[in-house]
Amino acid sequence: MLPVEHKNQRTARASGLASWLRRKSVRRAAGNALSYVLLTAGAIAILIPLAWMLSTSLKRQIDVFIFPPEWIPPHPQWSNYLTALTYMPFPRYFANTAFIAGVCIVGELISCSLVAYGFARRRAPLRDALFVLVLSTMMLPGQVTLIPLFILFRRLGWTDTFLPLTVPALFGSPFFIFLIRQFFLTISRDLEDAARIDGAGSLQILVRIIMPMATPALATVAIFSFLFHWNDLMGPLVYLSGSPEKRTVALALAFFIGLSTAGPGPLLHVLMAASVVSLVPPLLVFVVAQRRFVQGFVFTGVKG
Repeated sequence: MLPVEHKNQRTARASGLASWLRRKSVRRAAGNALSYVLLTAGAIAILIPLAWMLSTSLKRQIDVFIFPPEWIPPHPQWSNYLTALTYMPFPRYFANTAFIAGVCIVGELISCSLVAYGFARRRAPLRDALFVLVLSTMMLPGQVTLIPLFILFRRLGWTDTFLPLTVPALFGSPFFIFLIRQFFLTISRDLEDAARIDGAGSLQILVRIIMPMATPALATVAIFSFLFHWNDLMGPLVYLSGSPEKRTVALALAFFIGLSTAGPGPLLHVLMAASVVSLVPPLLVFVVAQRRFVQGFVFTGVKG
């Protein structure tokens, strides 16, 4: 009887284990299904305004205010894009914005990398306290320093130029310094020690060893910097409002609001067409650098 009871107990345990595995599999499948449903709903909620913008850019002016709205225009007006690009000198505005964004990206990559390397590798009194002080500046809204900076730049004679929009990038950004520093901390010190044995200095180590290995973090910083300066409205509105030829894309789009013709209402269809065109460069930048962007976020959170 004992072997039979022992066999029955093993059968019961095996049956219980199989039942537990089935329940776990069902819970996991239900959790995955719920996650997919929530992510799909969130994606749809985000894409609805983009779909409306694209749909409106292909409508006639009179069809913009039709209710219920027509999501697919029966007669797409592709000429709206040509009108948007010629109604205002958008090629000039694209060039201005690209210049500002390019200078800021280069300036922030250089300055933030130098500061981040100092916080990550160099030993100095009160280094950590100074790093906390740098991060604490992110709690200060930009509107608080807007008026003092405007007075400073006006006394320097920099208003109505690109200097107020580009020179501050040469002094770094707290958030970008944090991202790059976190990535630098994940790089082994053995490589740095080996380079020092070979006679390399701190700047050589940063340029030849650390920077090439920190490509994901630098790509993340470049993408964030490009998106911020490409979409920046407050800075150009404050410093470039006096010269129409120096406007940026975001500032030009703002001037579309309120423009009217003999027809009913503002030129929303032209505004949406211009907005779609202005969306293309950031979208291309993100698609091209998406892998590096994700890697930068993954690795910057490994060690801190």
